[in-house]
Amino acid sequence: MTYDRLVCANCAAPVNEGRCPVCRANRERLQQENFLAGMNPMTLIALLAVLIAAVALLAHQTV
Repeated sequence: MTYDRLVCANCAAPVNEGRCPVCRANRERLQQENFLAGMNPMTLIALLAVLIAAVALLAHQTV
């Protein structure tokens, strides 16, 4: 899950803006927990496509 869509219960602002101490703490925690959290979905899809292409190329070369 990306944190750019999360809303803070303390200040009702997006967590990625970090308006209050609770937002900043949660944003920092999410960034440390998962390095993919900051990536947008299109980047993840592109990485998945590259991975599938690499596996297909390896499978084609071994046949």
